[in-house]
Amino acid sequence: MTEIFTGSFTQQEPIPEAGIDAALEVMRHGRLHRYNTIPGEVSQAAHLEQEFAAQTGARYALAVASGGYAMATALRAVGVGPGDRVLSNAFTLAPVPGAIASVGATPVFVGVTEALTIDLDDLAAKADRARVLLLSHMRGHICDMDRLMEICTAAGITVIEDCAHTMGAAWGGVPSGRHGVIGCYSMQTYKHVNSGEGGFLITDDADLAARAIMLSGSYMLYERHLAAPPPEAFETVKYVTPNISGRMDNLRAALLRPQIADLPQQVARWNARYREIEAGLRDTPGLRLIDRPEAEQFVGSSIQFLLLDWSEAAIADVLARCAARGVELKWFGGAEPVAFTSRYDSWRYAPSEPMPASDRVLRGIIDMRVPLTFSLEDCALIARIIRAEVGAVWQAL
Repeated sequence: MTEIFTGSFTQQEPIPEAGIDAALEVMRHGRLHRYNTIPGEVSQAAHLEQEFAAQTGARYALAVASGGYAMATALRAVGVGPGDRVLSNAFTLAPVPGAIASVGATPVFVGVTEALTIDLDDLAAKADRARVLLLSHMRGHICDMDRLMEICTAAGITVIEDCAHTMGAAWGGVPSGRHGVIGCYSMQTYKHVNSGEGGFLITDDADLAARAIMLSGSYMLYERHLAAPPPEAFETVKYVTPNISGRMDNLRAALLRPQIADLPQQVARWNARYREIEAGLRDTPGLRLIDRPEAEQFVGSSIQFLLLDWSEAAIADVLARCAARGVELKWFGGAEPVAFTSRYDSWRYAPSEPMPASDRVLRGIIDMRVPLTFSLEDCALIARIIRAEVGAVWQAL
């Protein structure tokens, strides 16, 4: 009998009861705006920032409306503006070059390796083209951050990390987002904590934190933050920093606080599912898994593999055969963007020179979400289906 998977690749776990209770309390008193507090009250948003700063070891944290807004705010805070160039990954999602374009800057794309991380040799070759790198830890793959920081420090490049897929991950024991001057995170539904939309920005730099808080729309209420620099850090920036409102509200913060507290346990659950799928796919003919370096402490909320040098027709056949058995795979190699799988040559507002080596890798990337609603038995079944269908197409090649 042919096995079929009947689960959903987009179904999340419920919000924890503690988050629901806290959100109901916010709705009952009606003070959803983060600065709408009564005497002696600390807002849910301020508590959330303090708790995330403590979890990551950062001095300062800011909760905002989305991960994309966090990245654009970070770029503005470090001084990127119209006409500037910003280095960034060729393999990423559209909000990353979108954040660069939103401040009037131009992306300079850096290649991707077969490990699905930024090509550090290509980065070194392009280091003289920009003074800022917006580094995307795409799909949770972290490059050699020690070497990356050596390259950027030597070239005077400021590093901003996009950690939308690496909240809870680390390199060499250092939490993702703590190597660069600013780390940015997403709390969109398909990320590691879920408030529908939402973002974080963390930094140890008091001036950058003050600028980011003013940019987010604090007016002169910055003293109501628990994870902000002291008031004197705002004395100059408050007169010259525009208000580009993108605050997080207390309702979303209430939903997030218990999820942030539970994140280490959730990471362990994701990685158990990832390893189950990985084990089931290992040594599949024609399929290449992505080996994870020992220094990388990753979060397996999605899994990728390569069908390297396969034809477009053969890859399409694999995707269709898996879909017919209930397994939803995404492909980054298509000529046209589909759902979230656009790539650097799809973004015509950010033209790039050809990158043949990266194009070869992109044409082979297959991507799959691993929701926590999957059981380990589900993961084993999914791996069997992918293995069988890849094998069937491979044999026919």
